[in-house]
Amino acid sequence: MHKLTLEQLCASLKSGPGGLAQNEAQRRLAEFGPNQVEQIGGEKLARRLLREFTHFFALILWLAAGLAFFAEWNDPGQGMATLGAAIVGVIMINGAFSFWQEYRAEKALSALRSLLPNTATALRDGKAVQVTAAELVPGDVVLLAAGDNIPADCRLIEAEGVRVNTATVSGESLPKARDTRATQEAELLLNPNVLLAGTALVSGKAKALVFATGMRTAFGDIARLTQTARAPLSPLQREIMHLSRLVAIFASTLGAVFFLIGTWLGLSFWENLIFAIGIIVANVPEGLLPTVTMSLALATQRMAKKNALVRHLPAVETLGAATVICTDKTGTLTQNRMSVQWLFHSGTLAAPAALAASEHAAPLFEVMRHCHDLRAVEFDGHRQWLGDPLEIALLEATPHEKTDAAAFRRSGEIPFDTERKRMSVVGNTTRGSMLYCKGAPETVLPLCVSHWYDGSVQALDETQLARLQAAQENMAQQGLRVLALAYRELPVQVPGERREENLVLAGLVGLHDPPRPEVAQAISTCRGAGLRVIMVTGDHPSTAQAIARTIGLAQKPHVVTGDMLRNMTDTQLQLALGTPDVLFARIGAEQKMRIVQALKRQGEIVAVTGDGVNDAPALKCADIGIAMGIAGTDVAKEAADIVLLDDNFATIVQAVEEGRTVYDNIRKFLTYILTSNIPELVPYLAFVLFRIPLPLTIVQILAVDLGTDMLPALALGAEAPDPQVMRRPPRPRRQRLLNWPLLARAYLFLGPLEAIAAMAAFFFVLQAGGWQYGTPLAGHDALYLAATSACLSAIIVMQVINVFLCRHPTASLFSLPFFDNRMIFWGIALELGLILLIDYTSWGNALIGTAPIEAGVWLFILPFALAMLGLEELRKALARKL
Repeated sequence: MHKLTLEQLCASLKSGPGGLAQNEAQRRLAEFGPNQVEQIGGEKLARRLLREFTHFFALILWLAAGLAFFAEWNDPGQGMATLGAAIVGVIMINGAFSFWQEYRAEKALSALRSLLPNTATALRDGKAVQVTAAELVPGDVVLLAAGDNIPADCRLIEAEGVRVNTATVSGESLPKARDTRATQEAELLLNPNVLLAGTALVSGKAKALVFATGMRTAFGDIARLTQTARAPLSPLQREIMHLSRLVAIFASTLGAVFFLIGTWLGLSFWENLIFAIGIIVANVPEGLLPTVTMSLALATQRMAKKNALVRHLPAVETLGAATVICTDKTGTLTQNRMSVQWLFHSGTLAAPAALAASEHAAPLFEVMRHCHDLRAVEFDGHRQWLGDPLEIALLEATPHEKTDAAAFRRSGEIPFDTERKRMSVVGNTTRGSMLYCKGAPETVLPLCVSHWYDGSVQALDETQLARLQAAQENMAQQGLRVLALAYRELPVQVPGERREENLVLAGLVGLHDPPRPEVAQAISTCRGAGLRVIMVTGDHPSTAQAIARTIGLAQKPHVVTGDMLRNMTDTQLQLALGTPDVLFARIGAEQKMRIVQALKRQGEIVAVTGDGVNDAPALKCADIGIAMGIAGTDVAKEAADIVLLDDNFATIVQAVEEGRTVYDNIRKFLTYILTSNIPELVPYLAFVLFRIPLPLTIVQILAVDLGTDMLPALALGAEAPDPQVMRRPPRPRRQRLLNWPLLARAYLFLGPLEAIAAMAAFFFVLQAGGWQYGTPLAGHDALYLAATSACLSAIIVMQVINVFLCRHPTASLFSLPFFDNRMIFWGIALELGLILLIDYTSWGNALIGTAPIEAGVWLFILPFALAMLGLEELRKALARKL
């Protein structure tokens, strides 16, 4: 469409400058559908909800709950109904929490729709009428003015001073000029005669012919990419799934095996069934998912205090696993605020403040003050400027306005366009009619015949041109955008096409979007943490290179532009990504997502930052999407997992530290939780193999897993970051959360020590009560209840010591700050408080099946706890030497 002449385009769309007839517009609306972003075949809500309660881990718990209810139905009064209800509660809590995550796609869709304007001015039957944006059809002619959002993909018919903010679809930080000329530019986004849906008119007014609506627009393509890009499972989610399968298969297999053993030993069917359920319940860490959830929730609160808002809980840990951060430039690495850094005037390079009091610099500041398209608005009693950030920067760099500003009356403009690369403003002053011009030096300098030098106009000779070119090169090498500013007194008889001749050069200006001061240190921290940072921006390559050098991201950047990337195969792209100091400039939406996909094929865990609609597909495709909270669009925020409230790259680095800490802490409380599985399992094995009374009931197991263990485990999840956490590389992608060292420590060392203490306490009470081996004990016998209470209490005491042992896998307990995590002490207080209530209150005895135990039992348990402490300290000392 953009390569056709206007006559050809109108003919192909069967329309014209006067627009469509109302009946034809209605017919086309029925044929092409409304101009809105549509939802692409989403999964039904009920099915999503069902999926959260039918994953493998949940199915095992459902099986255990079903068996418990069946046992209660067959033999009431054994407490199996309480067990079943507790297990169902665990399933419900976990499922309900996970379900809300499924709304992200719908929210992103709503945000995409909200960017499109609700109404538009269209020509129908030759008259301008207000219609809803959804009613626009191909062939409609729309009228647009400064500040309007573009409602559909349009081709310009008439344009006066049109500049468009394309940041939402291109990532460009500066508005672009648009005109009506046909060109052979292949890329729709780069074509100067096209206005795209979702962008906004910054200045000027336009008449445009709609050629694409709804999902057929470039905006619709981005919506389609956002909806079809499947959000990947986070590393933590994958690990929890893997852990769930392992534990579930192990528990089910063990339960079935010992059911057969019990049958062989002559146990009744119901004894065997209770035994099998006990084996399953003892090996399934029911408190794991709630503890992980609460640990992540606490981490999100800590990150919120650091200006990182987490929308998707597993994203906390995923960010800690990241190996690559693909970051945009404007507003993330830089301050998103153009500023004038240098002025070249009268042969001297100086800061604006140094020339502010100089009368000789008055012409230069005069051009800066008047040559713009800004609008002044009053806000809270102060005047603010709206428009191009570059022009705001020029205006803010001028001294306080003088009398000529009030006297200046604008009377005309020669607008900027991509071919001229300059703009001029004409106005009346006390000196008469003046023209002020600014633009690229290569287009302005040839129009200048003289220059302002030390208070007078002098001829512009070769020597002066050489100095100007040297100054321009100097500023360009610093990554500054260089503009030439000129002026002339304008005689009335000068025709329009010759007004920009015989100009007087006022000077050169170097503008810069400064890097954030903390970014350089953040980049250095990333490098020390083995975390690669790649700049992916829509801005100009030279600007990207200069910023990269300034912040220490790359000293010799290897630049890949959008045009270069377009011609690369996937293999070539992956090879380019392997190049040190690579950065990407002039990158579009699909290209950004392609870069992310290429990195993921290389085995990287990719974090991506973005703020525009164009970034949404990449944000969703990445392992972790990070949107900007200040400059970001709603689309980007809804597609992302984390939103930076300060748009600051340094905040990402702090969040990475928090994410790595979360992973370390999950392993700590996983060790803590799994350790108690062994003293919960051994009583059932002893019950079957040695024909003794059952030392621990299923309800008592749940009292540990869902009661006493929860807060101490959560306290381990709130441990402070290890000082070395950002001085080591990211963990390998294939590293398992549940690995052999962790299992060996929990199941083969700490767990057996707890099991010995628990069984010893059980037999200690039985022996003190006169029990003889082989003597049966009824389930309501006071001695039996006291013995099971001793077994349960021993597990709790050992877990009190264990929570300190699990604070670090190798560091000595005595080398760690003892009181820096007060939550541990609150957890221990609750743990001890619960076991005292369970042991010494009538309702605790009735609910959990316990009885009060004597003080001597506690004294008997204590040496076992101290022995575990000493043995674990010995193991850690040996581990540190290896």
